[in-house]
Amino acid sequence: MSTTLNTATVNRRGFLKTGAAAAGGLLIGFTLPESSRLAAATTPKLNAFVQIGTDDSINLIIHKSEMGQGPVTALSQLLAEELECDWKKIKTEFAPVDPAYGTPLQGTFGSMSIRTSYAPLRQAGAQAREMLIQAAAQKWGVDKSQCRAENNNVINTATNARLSYGSLADAASKLTPPTGAKMKDPAQFKLIGTSPKRLDTPSKVNGTAGFGIDVKVPGMQYAVLQRCPVFGGKVASFDAAKAKAVPGVKQVVQISNGVAVLADNTWAAMEGRKVLQVKWDEGKLANTSSATIRQMFADLADKPGAVARNVGNVETAMSAGAKKIEAVYEAPYLSHAPMEPLTCAAHVRADGCDVWSGMQIQSIAMQTAMEKSGLKQNQISIHTQYLGGGFGRRGGADFVGEAVEISKVAGVPVKLTWTRDDDLQHDTYRPASYTKFSGAVDADGWPVAFNVRVACPSFAGLQNGVDRAAVEGIADIVYAIPNIRVEYHAPDAGIPTSYWRSVGYSQNTFFTESFIDELAAAGKKDPVEFRRKLLASVPRYLGVLNLAAEKADWGKPLPAGRFRGVAVVNNLGSFNAQVAEISITQGKVKVHRVVCAVDCGQQVNPAIIVQQIRSGIVYGMSALKGEITIDKGRVQQQNFNNYEVLRIDEMPVVDVHLVESHANPGGIGEASTPTIGPAISNAVFAATGKRIRKLPLRLDQA
Repeated sequence: MSTTLNTATVNRRGFLKTGAAAAGGLLIGFTLPESSRLAAATTPKLNAFVQIGTDDSINLIIHKSEMGQGPVTALSQLLAEELECDWKKIKTEFAPVDPAYGTPLQGTFGSMSIRTSYAPLRQAGAQAREMLIQAAAQKWGVDKSQCRAENNNVINTATNARLSYGSLADAASKLTPPTGAKMKDPAQFKLIGTSPKRLDTPSKVNGTAGFGIDVKVPGMQYAVLQRCPVFGGKVASFDAAKAKAVPGVKQVVQISNGVAVLADNTWAAMEGRKVLQVKWDEGKLANTSSATIRQMFADLADKPGAVARNVGNVETAMSAGAKKIEAVYEAPYLSHAPMEPLTCAAHVRADGCDVWSGMQIQSIAMQTAMEKSGLKQNQISIHTQYLGGGFGRRGGADFVGEAVEISKVAGVPVKLTWTRDDDLQHDTYRPASYTKFSGAVDADGWPVAFNVRVACPSFAGLQNGVDRAAVEGIADIVYAIPNIRVEYHAPDAGIPTSYWRSVGYSQNTFFTESFIDELAAAGKKDPVEFRRKLLASVPRYLGVLNLAAEKADWGKPLPAGRFRGVAVVNNLGSFNAQVAEISITQGKVKVHRVVCAVDCGQQVNPAIIVQQIRSGIVYGMSALKGEITIDKGRVQQQNFNNYEVLRIDEMPVVDVHLVESHANPGGIGEASTPTIGPAISNAVFAATGKRIRKLPLRLDQA
């Protein structure tokens, strides 16, 4: 379903101010604080609005992105819970980029949609509810205590008279918003903790949901871009004659990142690109390969690095240990590979610019559009569409910058589309990592030393020589090991890297939870009992570990040929433990069942949580299969024929068990991705006695 859009610039903030006044209604502003690995502490600013119209409509304008993880539904539940409104009356709209809507970094990342919106959005609903009640009390000439809100109405408890929210909206909008409106006790929740049907499902089923790839703008030309196959290379020269001869091709233009072919449709543009002749200056990475990168990492890991954590005295404890072990763990570069390839429509004019795309971080898209267009922020409008998957890839804005630059040079609105080959070969990848572990256990088999050197490209910035995202899942372990030292190196291999679903935890939990299993084996301990003792003082960790072990029947006999492995982690405030049950046939691992216990604090929509947990497990299992390799500075993978992802016949049964809690919500979109890999590899050890220390998972390398 295509979405045709008018290209006239609309200032949404101004529209809201005038539109609310013209249509009548109540407009409530609230702030959503952001804090993440992407941004330092910032001052919260107005970034989202709740509008109640005189027609009883309720519009929630949110500054998050919907990429399948469910914020459109869950954020609406938070609002409706406190507002006491008709669930079916809520409509949602994506916010433009404007300081009025939030912090300088507006977007969806770090599994923060719910955990940063939980209290502020409930407070906004409670504030609006109290203003509506006050307006009704004034209209009836009664004390506010005689009124209550229910299902889009305010009720006079003495007379049972009712006034709809729509009839009260104008009067309420003239009141001074109360501060600190009382929110519900969790025992009073009616919607939070339940699983109503998702609000975005109907439009996605009937094709009316607007994704980035659906956008159509009058006069638009369709573009593809030929980029240098070697990272860091640039155009030396090009001949567009053959490309321009392809029917439908309109223009061929050069931009900073390559040569674009524009046509009447995407197919014609791709056909034109096939015969485009470009000579490249391949730059300094033309001789780079996976082997040279690995050697660079290995050389660094042999040397002391910047200290990420130092507790006790590792050297002394290691010397005194009854048994010492060493291991090197390796993970390759990985692509994000969302199902909807990257796409962006842009229209640059002398006095303005519009950008339409599915994007995770609208603020970065805005900044990129400003840089490429040369325009000011108030001249640019960012239109967020639905995302066909993101996983961190759409947090960057290289594809936005390309579309804006092409439109500016070509002088027409354009829609740039990446092919799957483009996506895999020009991604900003999850970084490769080479990590050396050593450890020791005492005479009773309990760990006394944990020593790690990490060589992993920096992608989140260095502080005192350490990229905290690159060592998370290692430097922040909570196991009761008295002596811990973690050091870090930031090799620069020239391969672009960025955030990938669960970030550093994605590879580091695989490393750490596998090595913890190695320490358990060295101490002749059961893997679950080993973890129980080391996590005894961390109740939420221990709780999910015990629940997963119980539901998986840990310790009880399995059918012949079946084996179990376990792993546990706290990623972004959500604790989860997984037990994987596998078999091995003809050298191939088959995962039959995964039991996952999750403590994510207060559940807003349990069904969405379960969906996200299963989704994260699929993504984590794909991480055991995928690999981006480099030869002569070029990515060798082109499509899913040689970039492996989980296939439907490989999907295990996944049993998810949620812990009841009223703690503040944790992030859920990335929670389960890092844990599944080590649970499977530890099960492989139980089956074969061999350790999987290098990914992708291949038994012949164990």
